[in-house]
Amino acid sequence: MRVFTQLDDLPRFRQTVLTIGTFDGVHLAHRQIIRRVCDLALREQGESVLLTFHPHPRSVIKGGDTVGLLSPLAEKIDLLEQTGLQNVVVTPFTPQFAEQSPEQYIADFLVRYLQPKHIVIGYDHRYGRNRSGGLELLQQYGLQDGFVVEEIPKQQIDNIAISSTKIRKALTQGDLETATALLGYQYCLCGTVVRGRQLGRTIGFPTANLNLNDPDKLLPRQGVYAAQAHTETGDSYAAMLNIGKRPTVSGETLSIEAHLLDFPPGSSLYDQTLRLELCQYLRPEQKFDDIAALRQQLMLDEQQVREILKA
Repeated sequence: MRVFTQLDDLPRFRQTVLTIGTFDGVHLAHRQIIRRVCDLALREQGESVLLTFHPHPRSVIKGGDTVGLLSPLAEKIDLLEQTGLQNVVVTPFTPQFAEQSPEQYIADFLVRYLQPKHIVIGYDHRYGRNRSGGLELLQQYGLQDGFVVEEIPKQQIDNIAISSTKIRKALTQGDLETATALLGYQYCLCGTVVRGRQLGRTIGFPTANLNLNDPDKLLPRQGVYAAQAHTETGDSYAAMLNIGKRPTVSGETLSIEAHLLDFPPGSSLYDQTLRLELCQYLRPEQKFDDIAALRQQLMLDEQQVREILKA
């Protein structure tokens, strides 16, 4: 899969079959649209092209509101590479880009740079200033410039009943079962292992403190999770993950800490990349009366994590 981030570097695609959107999470509904694009490209002897935007349009249109992303750009590209797409075009979404009229967006952007022959969009696809452009205008330009527009029907989208908003809601509620079912994969947190206060090792539960690769990544509900940890060397470990402020030890800032079960004593993960696949939410974070009570609960958590991941 080729990835393009500069419009002036785009080649002239062959019989472009195009889809457009943010594709945050690259969830199962997204993958259905992408499959349609890939099938059409194969049938029409063309190239499949996905156009996406960075940063998320809502963070620009709504005046810089923070959008918790299911898949920041690097993760999104990794997920898209698994779909069979041939080309991904990442376009900077700036205030100036958002202010284009729908006509400018089609003529000066889509047609000029991508020369589409077939465009596949969702039933509610909007574009241009104030999201004022819709299907009819796109079809008018299609007749003029020689491309076909295919809209995924509302009923088909509604029947899938999947959206990035639903997934975000499930994650913030700790409902990993729903989030995983809608995504089609386990939600992940990726980052670099950094030095923490090293309190965990004093009670027999040393932790890897994670500094997320992207600060815009959506954090799920605070609490304790069963997770699968993957190191950059290719090793995997069952893990107890805590997202929170560690109230028992007077923590003040939010931290992401993973205790890797059966990790070799004396080994270090500092400065390495760690990927955590969230498997099940265990319990909310809580303040214990003392360190002994915390350690007792951690022993119970470890047993539960082992049972979950073994199953």
